[in-house]
Amino acid sequence: METKYYTVSRIDGDYAWLTCTSAEEEPYFIARALLPMEIDEGSRLKLENFQFEMA
Repeated sequence: METKYYTVSRIDGDYAWLTCTSAEEEPYFIARALLPMEIDEGSRLKLENFQFEMA
């Protein structure tokens, strides 16, 4: 699996909207439980091996 980078565009309760910055993809909705605890709107994330981490 390739490494992808995302930006947290919006936090909506227990979910966050992610926008891919490394490819042309639609923004998508993901449970915050799957993301690092320290995220905030505007945070950059790296997805590698099905795990998100701060970039």
